[in-house]
Amino acid sequence: MNAIGFSETDESKKTVDVNSDLGESFGVWSMGDDEAILSCVSSANVACGYHAGDPSIMKRTVALCASRGVAIGGHVSFPDLLGFGRRNMSCDPDEVYDYCLYQIGALSAFCRAGGVSLDHVKAHGALYNQAAKDAKLARAVAAAARDGGVSALLGLAGSEFEAAARDAGLSFASEVFADRAYSSDGSLLPRSLEGAVLHDVALVAKRAVTMVTEGRVETADGAEIKLRPDSICLHGDAREAVDMALAVRRALEEAGVTIAPARRRFSR
Repeated sequence: MNAIGFSETDESKKTVDVNSDLGESFGVWSMGDDEAILSCVSSANVACGYHAGDPSIMKRTVALCASRGVAIGGHVSFPDLLGFGRRNMSCDPDEVYDYCLYQIGALSAFCRAGGVSLDHVKAHGALYNQAAKDAKLARAVAAAARDGGVSALLGLAGSEFEAAARDAGLSFASEVFADRAYSSDGSLLPRSLEGAVLHDVALVAKRAVTMVTEGRVETADGAEIKLRPDSICLHGDAREAVDMALAVRRALEEAGVTIAPARRRFSR
């Protein structure tokens, strides 16, 4: 079995953060049921306007998170509204740093106005996938988080984000995905491939429990990899998102797992 950022402890089997990507509507166009998802998660990654979201939606999403006691993270992206941030872009690290710092600054202002803190930063879509394998891009994201006054980075388990966070002096939360298929190297199967996104609610809930309590996941080719789940992501834009979030939370709690914001588990 390959080991992907794995550190098996009693604590890691008892507590996990559940996060979701929220605030992804834009103008009159609505995406997902954020209020329902917020009843199931402990952290939210809020779109900052580059792949989705706008100022009014950012403000409303921050207020919703604050009212539910949900930790807030900045969901930074390439500037790609038309492609929902899922199209690869050829940007140098300086550009990525600027894009991320700009988005962090905008969301930080709404958090400050709402009397809450911005707890972490997480890259979105193509930026997440490219930086997970590109150390220079990962360092650019981490540097923007640090310089934007954020103390923690959320990123793919076993990816370049972990070293980038450490080098920037940030805490790092290792993220896993119950509703995405994995390749044998620990990366996420590209969305362009069949089976990359899982829609079976019962299967996803079962995978979530196995990831958290046993630190392992079956890959798309039938192998297994080990990973360290500080935070488990549930996508808020899938058609079955609310049912899945409810099922995952219920399954974790029935397995004796405590749901809590990742900030309680960050390790340098």
